Amino acid sequence: MTKQLLTGAIGAAVIALGAISAQAGTLDDVKAKGFVQCGVNGANLLGFGAQDSAGNWSGLDIDLCKAIAAAVFGDATKVKYTPLSAKDRFPALQSGEIDVLARNTTWSASRDSQLGFDFRAVNYYDGQGFMVRKDIGVKSALELSGAAVCVQSGTTTELNLADYFKANKLEYKPVVFEKQEEVDAAYQAGRCDVYTTDQSGLYSIRLKLSNPNDHIILPEIISKEPLGPAVRQNDSKWFDVVSYAHYAMVSAEEFGITQANLDEMVKSENPDIKRFLGEEKDQTLGKDLGLDEKWAYNIVKSVGNYGESFERNVGEGSPMKIQRGLNAQWNKGGLQYAPPIR
Repeated sequence: MTKQLLTGAIGAAVIALGAISAQAGTLDDVKAKGFVQCGVNGANLLGFGAQDSAGNWSGLDIDLCKAIAAAVFGDATKVKYTPLSAKDRFPALQSGEIDVLARNTTWSASRDSQLGFDFRAVNYYDGQGFMVRKDIGVKSALELSGAAVCVQSGTTTELNLADYFKANKLEYKPVVFEKQEEVDAAYQAGRCDVYTTDQSGLYSIRLKLSNPNDHIILPEIISKEPLGPAVRQNDSKWFDVVSYAHYAMVSAEEFGITQANLDEMVKSENPDIKRFLGEEKDQTLGKDLGLDEKWAYNIVKSVGNYGESFERNVGEGSPMKIQRGLNAQWNKGGLQYAPPIR
């Protein structure tokens, strides 16, 4: 090998190693630039990721983005949001355009294995459902044979729809669009009989229709849709920070810690609470995560616990009025469960 070729080969190797290092150091990159770039829903999905006329973002996924920023910087405002369609969300994460995808995205085996992503925390347990107009007289999804069904392309929703109708020997006509806004408009205009997506999304979309009370959500849930944040693989430090931002909110609720009583709870003698709020001497959990020891305190101070976030965004304190259901704490009949933070 000539010196020139050897130099070129070494240079290529250095570039490759640099790329691997950059991919594995998102936390350092985030700290260096001073904000978290969060990929969110670009279709203004009420309750999860929506922007008001003043440009302010809110929703369950938005709260998770804020929690990550609070953990890293002690400041929940240090977030920049990238609105993304279902089609654009995965390339945006793969390319490094965003640091984390928090866009009501289903954790699935293929997304774990084929797309190069890691999922762990689930901030909303959901399932796919169907919405129809009341006047068509349908009470069950099993009565939908022959229906035209509006669905967004590039989603697990599209695949589940095909599986459900095939398994139940029902015929249907898919009416497919790339963007959620297009699906919304088509259903509103009567171009299809049925709208299918995650049931939580149907509650949100129904609120935006001209006459919400003219539409019903059918009882069937046809899939498991664990929705949560995704990061690039081989980036364990950042993966931990994103996951434990959610787990801190869940743990705070379990401990009974709220935004209102946080500073009183700091005085607790309970060793688990003291450790959680960064009050235990010689603890290193924050340091081990690459964060300040008050990282969990900062999350609760800025965003609240998981129950508070749920209620104001999608629960009884919101227009959606969704019951906790599977998203209740594990000791109250739900699936929300955080590993011990110790």
